[in-house]
Amino acid sequence: MLPKFKAKPRPPKSDPVVSEAAIALGDRVVSYQLKRSRRRTIGLSIDHRGLQVRAPSGARQADIEGLLRQHGDWVLGKLDLWQERGLPQPLEVVDGLRLPFLGGELTIHLAAGANRAVWAADGRQLTLCLATTADARRSLEGALRKQAREVFLECLGRLAPRLGVPMPSLALSSARTRWGSCSSRGSIRLNWRLIFFPLPVVDYVAAHELAHLKEMNHSPRFWSVVEGLCPDWRNLRAELRRLGPRCPNL
Repeated sequence: MLPKFKAKPRPPKSDPVVSEAAIALGDRVVSYQLKRSRRRTIGLSIDHRGLQVRAPSGARQADIEGLLRQHGDWVLGKLDLWQERGLPQPLEVVDGLRLPFLGGELTIHLAAGANRAVWAADGRQLTLCLATTADARRSLEGALRKQAREVFLECLGRLAPRLGVPMPSLALSSARTRWGSCSSRGSIRLNWRLIFFPLPVVDYVAAHELAHLKEMNHSPRFWSVVEGLCPDWRNLRAELRRLGPRCPNL
């Protein structure tokens, strides 16, 4: 009769340890979810939730970040693709079109003319004087970009002194996947389509990018800086995420 051996019980699998982190890839700060567990390699995946990193429990943070930088172009490209999948249909610019505008509504009128944009005194109506209706889309974007720059400069000019930093240079972005960025050289880019959102949301994005002049990361110290400029940042960030997918595709 063969002797019976009692099998050794396998150690229970521990749940992965999940945390939030961020890394600067080029001129973008990319947030990601980091899951540490009993595995041998570092893996990257991107879906509608964003970037996820799975790593061995003992992996060094420097090795994780090194892999992310090595594959930075792939990460940014995939994030862009996922963002573009959720874009609404391209906007048709017609007479009487109504657009969300700084928390209110902007009505667009089309008229014959020599390709210029005329704002009403209340700032809630915009007349596009066009040589041909084929120019409507380009003319509307140009007018909104000009207005966006004025609004953004006012926001930055109001918030930068509170942070104790010089007024940064501003460029407008047309990116489909991010609302703002801050380079290591201290210049800020803001997406001109923020003009479609309420002004407090614009303030939050401006405060977020200005805070990167102090902390080029998304650490607790970074969010402390944001809170000093924008105490209601959590609610405004949630509002931005809610409104983002509905942003007019112009």
